[in-house]
Amino acid sequence: MNQSERRAAGSLAAVFAMRLLGLFMIYPVFEAYARGLRGSTPAMIGLALGAYGLTQGLLQIPFGLLSDRIGRKIMITIGLLFFAAGSVVAARAGSIEGVLIGRILQGAGAVGSVILALVADLTRPEVRTRAMAMVGITIGFAFVVAIVLGPVFNALIGVPGIFWLTAVLALVGIAITLGAVPRPEHLSIQREAEAVPALFARVLKDRELLRLDVGIFSLHAILTASFLAVPPILAGAFGVGAAREWMIYLPVLVVSVALMVPAVILAERGGRMKEVFITAIAVILATVLALAFASQDAIAVLVALTLFFAAFNSMEAMLPSLVSRFAPPDAKGTAMGIYSSLQFLGIFIGGAVGGLAAALGGPRGVLVFAALLALAWLATAIAMPRPAPSRARAAAAPSEAHRGA
Repeated sequence: MNQSERRAAGSLAAVFAMRLLGLFMIYPVFEAYARGLRGSTPAMIGLALGAYGLTQGLLQIPFGLLSDRIGRKIMITIGLLFFAAGSVVAARAGSIEGVLIGRILQGAGAVGSVILALVADLTRPEVRTRAMAMVGITIGFAFVVAIVLGPVFNALIGVPGIFWLTAVLALVGIAITLGAVPRPEHLSIQREAEAVPALFARVLKDRELLRLDVGIFSLHAILTASFLAVPPILAGAFGVGAAREWMIYLPVLVVSVALMVPAVILAERGGRMKEVFITAIAVILATVLALAFASQDAIAVLVALTLFFAAFNSMEAMLPSLVSRFAPPDAKGTAMGIYSSLQFLGIFIGGAVGGLAAALGGPRGVLVFAALLALAWLATAIAMPRPAPSRARAAAAPSEAHRGA
């Protein structure tokens, strides 16, 4: 990449990071905080946690299409203003309904597709893979850092303070967008990064792409639901409150990343993509069951969490790669747009249905719901054909929620 391309990719990756850090930091501490809000019930807590996924899922593609008409930077700025406004509403809320409204507004800032389209606008085709990879790595790093920092900041400034910090980070993202991101000479539809409405029907009829859409929907529904169950499990197994959970998440995430790397290398370079893919789903199924039925055993909880995040991160790396392999060359952006929308709708369903499961059966009920979802996913994935070996190809747009977001 030349200097301008490095600047574009780096600054847009930073915009992604500013937005995602706040979203991810909420996950490990939200359940305990929301229990003390006026009007709080397990069902409302789950709905509020997942609510931003609904507006994200519905608006991701429209934001991208609108950016073709009025400009990428304008849409990124508008989206980040929505995100900041939602963060302020959530920070000031004294009731679970107020936080729910704030989360819906946060999700209305659906700028992920616009950022990726701008990356494509500002890079040559031959270096676009590296630019997209830079954004993808940033997403993954933001997830790991935020899950650890969430409990730390919760101890220092509380969850309302995290929401205020999220609003500030959104404004920093706007400043980076307007001041550091180069302005493209012209806008064009980037089919490897953008959805094209005329191709929707073609993509939605593709059985293998639908199978992968089911995968990303299930993965993020399971992740979101799990964060309704894991905090009380950690409190029971380790005797720690939300402020000290980072002491558990830090080693768990570090080891999970160490386990994820060889798994992805085996899948991508060793030609064992299907085997690793199926194994990762089975691991997710086994670990949520272990958390459900061995929640008082600290060692079992630690091992289960580590393997869960290793499998989750492996899936986050493999699923976009598989979409890129199975999608028609002229419809990669459309396939990824639908895939990303299903990812965020999975977050919404995971929170909403997970909250109902918590109301009926507590943490175990949530994890049984997650296990049933993983079992259904496994049943659909077993019939997946073995993907062709990866060769020089354009990278799929990275999944935003590496995430959880």
